[in-house]
Amino acid sequence: MKMVEPILKLVRKTLSLKQRRALRIILAKIYPWSLSNLALIYGSDKWGGHYYTEHYHEHFHKLRNKKVKILEIGVGGYNDPYYGGASLRMWKQYFPQGMIYSIDIYDKSPLQEDRIRIFKGSQEDEVFLRKVCNEVGPFDIIIDDGSHVVNHVRASFKTLFPLMKEGGIYAIEDTQSFYWPSLEGSSESLDGPMAPVSFFKNLTDCLNHQEFELPDYVPSYFDKHIVAVHFYHNLVIICKGKNDEPSYPTNRVMDKIVTDEA
Repeated sequence: MKMVEPILKLVRKTLSLKQRRALRIILAKIYPWSLSNLALIYGSDKWGGHYYTEHYHEHFHKLRNKKVKILEIGVGGYNDPYYGGASLRMWKQYFPQGMIYSIDIYDKSPLQEDRIRIFKGSQEDEVFLRKVCNEVGPFDIIIDDGSHVVNHVRASFKTLFPLMKEGGIYAIEDTQSFYWPSLEGSSESLDGPMAPVSFFKNLTDCLNHQEFELPDYVPSYFDKHIVAVHFYHNLVIICKGKNDEPSYPTNRVMDKIVTDEA
């Protein structure tokens, strides 16, 4: 990154847009293994504006050379059909055999290219999301960089996570919105059942549902299929798999030992 940043600053001042695009392709080939460098090269705020790429590399690098399908919610660039798509091009370079898909409420079709396809629709529209998954899914990776409105984030997750591949990874970016009233968040109500962040905090309980001492408890889909939840600054990563590791009832074993010894 130390070499890439000064090069990019220089070319922004001296080269045309077409020349800068050509140089990005060259730089991406020179630095193909650094996701943070690719973010800088393609102009994605996933490094610099935020610091997500190091976490993404940790979770995604084993999939790099596989034929993965990736869905990113949100293209960027607001209503300008020719602006945005930086992270889509970054993912395309990072996953050389991957298919990159995206959805946006605005028409971003002019940004489509080989291995990048964009659908127009809302992330809170369950019918639309299911249609996309039926047409081009299931997805290995889903990244929510959409509206960041709390109810939209939850709605997308509830619809899309069950439709992912087993072993899939679901990422939610910019979770600072969970604390911002302007995006349906709250900085005051953090622990109650209605707190915006509570839904995702409570997913950690899904990991250990086998330990619940509730005779009539029926495990939910999330109980059965969430195998890891990682919280980072403004980023949540949720891993899908079969959560069927049996309980080891330590307390009951200790009670039996104490009873037997008595």
